[in-house]
Amino acid sequence: MKAKINSIALFGTSADPPTLGHQALLSELTKVFPRVITWASDNPDKKHQIPLLKRTELLRILVKKISHPKLELVQDLSSPRTIHTLKKALQLWPDASFSFVIGSDLAVQIPRWLNAKSVLNKAKIAIAIRDGWPISDNQLEEIKKLGGEIDLLPFKVPGSSSSNFREKPQEALVPSELIPTLLEENLYGLADNRK
Repeated sequence: MKAKINSIALFGTSADPPTLGHQALLSELTKVFPRVITWASDNPDKKHQIPLLKRTELLRILVKKISHPKLELVQDLSSPRTIHTLKKALQLWPDASFSFVIGSDLAVQIPRWLNAKSVLNKAKIAIAIRDGWPISDNQLEEIKKLGGEIDLLPFKVPGSSSSNFREKPQEALVPSELIPTLLEENLYGLADNRK
């Protein structure tokens, strides 16, 4: 997979909290795309444990740690609905072609997105296969039936997930740069787990 020169990877995430999986994905995306834009958002299918503002701060720490010239956090793109994010992206970069990046665990949700056909008409779907979350031909067919163009990304993402961390907070699941903030503010009960 070779991305076009004006191609932008769009990766919105709950970042509740950002994990080593997010770090790996963002780092790998910079090897495939000329530009990678990320932001923290509220997912209407999830219950978030900490406020969006705090999740954005944690994602910002991660982006700073990765420190790659192709990677940028643009929080203005944040919306619970992909179609609204895409409208904002089209205003910011009218000449770009977009690839919406999702983990393989979320592929099943795409047909239920608000205005899914319109989203798939304006952006490709780039799917990162997460360890433990294989993608089925049926899921790919559902997306294609709605007019979606799919790119399976040429790398795998570790299975470390935010939900695993929320269930059992462990420092080994998140980038070390996040630990001071998580402990200082006792986010997710991490400080309690150290006692």
